[in-house]
Amino acid sequence: MPHRVVDFLRSSANTLEFQVSTFTKSGKTSRRRESPTGAARVGHGSTERVAFASIEEEDSSNTTTPPRSMSPLLRSSDSSDSAHTTSTTSSANTSKEVVSAKDHHHHHHHHHHHHHKEKDHHHHHRISFPGMHFGRSSKDVHANTPASLSWKLESPPIVLYNDPESSTGALVSGQIFLNIKEDHELLDVESINATLQIHVTQKRPFTHHCHDCTHQYTELKKWQFLDHPLVLAKGQHSFPFSVLLDGHLPASMDGPLASIAYEFKAEALTKVNGTLQPVIKLEKVLDVKRSLATSEVPHHSIRVFPPTNIKANVHYPHHIHPTGTNTLQIRLDGIARLNPKVGTMEYWKLKKLTWRLEEISKSLAPACEKHAPKLPVPPTPAEGSDAQPQQPKGLPRTETRIIGEKTIFSGWKSSYSSATDSHIELELDYFLSKSHASPAVCDTRWTAPGTSTSHEVSHQLMVEMVVSQEWAPVGKPNLVTHTGVGRILRMHFSSILTERGGIGISWDNEAPPIYQDVPESPPAYSELMMGGESMDGVMETDTLMLPSGLGSAAGSERSSAVSSRRPSAEMQRR
Repeated sequence: MPHRVVDFLRSSANTLEFQVSTFTKSGKTSRRRESPTGAARVGHGSTERVAFASIEEEDSSNTTTPPRSMSPLLRSSDSSDSAHTTSTTSSANTSKEVVSAKDHHHHHHHHHHHHHKEKDHHHHHRISFPGMHFGRSSKDVHANTPASLSWKLESPPIVLYNDPESSTGALVSGQIFLNIKEDHELLDVESINATLQIHVTQKRPFTHHCHDCTHQYTELKKWQFLDHPLVLAKGQHSFPFSVLLDGHLPASMDGPLASIAYEFKAEALTKVNGTLQPVIKLEKVLDVKRSLATSEVPHHSIRVFPPTNIKANVHYPHHIHPTGTNTLQIRLDGIARLNPKVGTMEYWKLKKLTWRLEEISKSLAPACEKHAPKLPVPPTPAEGSDAQPQQPKGLPRTETRIIGEKTIFSGWKSSYSSATDSHIELELDYFLSKSHASPAVCDTRWTAPGTSTSHEVSHQLMVEMVVSQEWAPVGKPNLVTHTGVGRILRMHFSSILTERGGIGISWDNEAPPIYQDVPESPPAYSELMMGGESMDGVMETDTLMLPSGLGSAAGSERSSAVSSRRPSAEMQRR
């Protein structure tokens, strides 16, 4: 190795040729002076070195000195061996020589061991996995394919209008394009297929690290664009597709417990010179939204907080949107009370108000066939009851998170004029916070048909007010005294988070009207010949095409019209 050559040059001041000649002379000298007494005088350690030297001498006596044309690796190896032999054979003469040989060998061994450490240290940085194949990247695969797939959606944004019970769904239409590259005049296309499926990913599955417990798929539509293999020329070839998404399907979401995605996947299989090529793939995700009809009139709610006389009148929108602000109006009545015994007025004053938007997510994490036996055993029904224990299909998951919050300490109007006309009025705007890592999820309630996968997302607005009690003499409201009594007034209002409908309408409202009361055929027509007297030598004849059944009535009217014209003609003659 190269490091051995460097080590040898550092440990010796002589040239390579001088070391070889010294090796030959010391071999002859060691044979003459080698004796058992000398070996015993040197010691056990030096005896091993002398024996090692004699073995090298016998091997070297049978071989000749390597020529200069020998490879550097072999020459360095032999040179290092000769260096060992030189230092060991000289130890057989005197103890001083033995000590120097020991020191030289120890020094050489230390350097050799140090370089081996460096070699091992550098070697440990080389990590190889001979049994693992990472494959080629997707870019390399698509770069080598003779064609590529792309698509274009021609339908408007996918929005499911109204609630799942009354929604008519949404139409999705578009085209898939097979782009054959220029270097292929003709290309054998075996098949082009596409699928649309709902992919549900459980973020808190029944069993972690289990693919079937984490992922559930529901196929909605499958397309097979080719009935048999075709030979297509270079260029772009289009294949249209369309599907009607049912109104009961959920909207796309990415919540804390699960995510729902509509995945569109297309694959094309081609051949070049009779050899199958890598599958050409196209994967896209559809964004499906739901928009509920909103009312322009705000929702009205009245809340009472016993044992006090405080009554809250609240006006708020029942439907809210992910973007924009929403207005909340509150009026508190009954905040003052007269105490005639001591002649004082007791007031409730608002000190702080906090509003908070909460999102409640509920999900049922299903168990796959492998982990289904690990479900908890349902309790046994009581004796005499006909109810049968139902085996649970998964573990329920629930999580509540705050998607908007704010605390205010001022901004309301208070009036304490009398015990019967005291009130507090305020109007505030509440909205969704934009600082969350994941956006808020619109209200959803969906259960996959034929499975135990279910998801439910709801929202509520919480309003919390802190009031403290004070009193003052009648007619002197400025002399206020705190009683130290406080109350927390908390209200919850159900809210529905939905997307804005915009200017779009449902697909069924865009279709032309359908007439179902059209008869099988139009009524039959008949000819009615009506004659009259000649005027100025011209015979007057009227022919009408009238529907059957109307000829008699029309004929009588026509006859009366002709007869009425006769007197006028006679008057003109006169």
